[in-house]
Amino acid sequence: MEKEIISLQLAHLLGESFKQKDIYDQLEKPKYKDHGDVAFPCFSLAKHLRTNPKQIAEDLSSKLDHPILSKSEAVHGYVNIFLDQDFMTEHILSRVLTEGYGSHSFGRGENVVIDLSAPNIAKPFSMGHLRSTVIGNSLANLAETCGYTPVKINYIGDYGTQFGHLLAAYKKWGDAEAVRQAPLKELSEIYVRFHHESESDPSLIEEGREWFKRLEQGDEEALALWKWFRELSLEKFQDIYDQLDVSFDLTRGESYYSDKMETTISLLESKGLLEESDGALVVKLDEFDLPPCLIVKSNGTTTYATRDVTAAIDRYQSYSFSKSLYVVGNEQTLHFQQIRRVLEKAGFAWANDMYHVSFGMMLQDGKKMSTRKGRTILLEDVLKEAGNRAGDNKIGTGAVLFHDLKHYRQNDVEFSLEDMLTFEGITGPYLQYTYARALSLLNKTSFEKKTGLSDPGAWELVKQLHAFPDETARAFHEFDPSIVARYLLGLAKYFNQYYAGTKILQEDQLDERLTLVYGVTLVLKEGLGILGIEAVEEM
Repeated sequence: MEKEIISLQLAHLLGESFKQKDIYDQLEKPKYKDHGDVAFPCFSLAKHLRTNPKQIAEDLSSKLDHPILSKSEAVHGYVNIFLDQDFMTEHILSRVLTEGYGSHSFGRGENVVIDLSAPNIAKPFSMGHLRSTVIGNSLANLAETCGYTPVKINYIGDYGTQFGHLLAAYKKWGDAEAVRQAPLKELSEIYVRFHHESESDPSLIEEGREWFKRLEQGDEEALALWKWFRELSLEKFQDIYDQLDVSFDLTRGESYYSDKMETTISLLESKGLLEESDGALVVKLDEFDLPPCLIVKSNGTTTYATRDVTAAIDRYQSYSFSKSLYVVGNEQTLHFQQIRRVLEKAGFAWANDMYHVSFGMMLQDGKKMSTRKGRTILLEDVLKEAGNRAGDNKIGTGAVLFHDLKHYRQNDVEFSLEDMLTFEGITGPYLQYTYARALSLLNKTSFEKKTGLSDPGAWELVKQLHAFPDETARAFHEFDPSIVARYLLGLAKYFNQYYAGTKILQEDQLDERLTLVYGVTLVLKEGLGILGIEAVEEM
């Protein structure tokens, strides 16, 4: 509200050649609180007005006037604007108490398809899989907060050359009873052994290719083993999703498209896009400065790209999405650039609505976790240990999730159980503790909700509450849940400062102070929910 009013006032003072939206976009939050609540830099106006920024700022400051403003000052070419704290506090707290505070309607009537999690069957659900799962789930929550209908798709990796490798490994070293007892552990071990031994025996790789070809051709033995591995894997994955409280609207494996890829290949061929290259079929992307996209290998088998192009077409036909998000690691950037350009060349305008929401790696001692190299940490073990150390499974799980989501998604994350579980600093338990502390205040006495708080010591906390809707919208537009995570840390910091410096339960303005505390609990709980974390009431 205040930025709209201020930008309108400034536009009126500057004249018709200055647009209100342009002025709005230039308004800043001052770095220091004694510089006001909103700042307007005048440097870009100097050339147009043929006056120095200092003079422009002084002229504007002397003329700005509105009931929501207490004063304005000209400082070094800036107009520093101070809001009327009592007026704004009542307005902000009234909004915070409104149902759905922090939500938006700009996505109403539109679908957002989100490809998330996507573990590979026959491999353990490691800490490396956590990132796609929790980032994608949080983006789905943000989409819903912004009015969209999210469609969460778990696109299981259950097809491709790697499964030929697994079948070959099982035929050499597999033990059916051991697989039944501990499916992911046993299958992972023989998969790792396969790749270790193939370094000195390249013929193993060829055996793996032959087994995948048999699988593609519907070989009875290959198909039966593959189905068994898939069923066992999905059961184990579900246990993890239940612990994380993550659900999906559709779980579909890459194999679903095995009998649909011929249609895609024919489509690309009919549009004159397929070209032969060393016996393979590719779509050239020279005009985009990208390497050719491999569609059919020289041995006749399909590729990830073939399946992903087919899946993209199917998803648009099924959901008519306004946005399709692929929450997949940074290392797949080239792949998704190629997929999008192939679809674009094929004439699908909606290809421009596909976004690769990339993220960094989960590191262990500075190194990438790798199932193939046998260097991984199982998420199941981490969740169990976190729950034990925290003394509560919800707190432990929340700590693991927040440790991931507090980082800007494209940054790598170093795994550290100790850092996750500390009750001080930028952690999930710190937020949970703050929420429980605020609730304990509310439970000590009854109060009437009143928004007319007059308390300068509460102003920074009130402003932080005010920022919540802007931050949820920004987090969705930037596909970055860490914006919400960092916002909540700021909210907790300002609340704890207020708690430490104010006798909240004193009779004077008791109702108003507890109304502010109540608003903090509402926003903390909503923000944690967006991150997929359940707020706990006692700690």
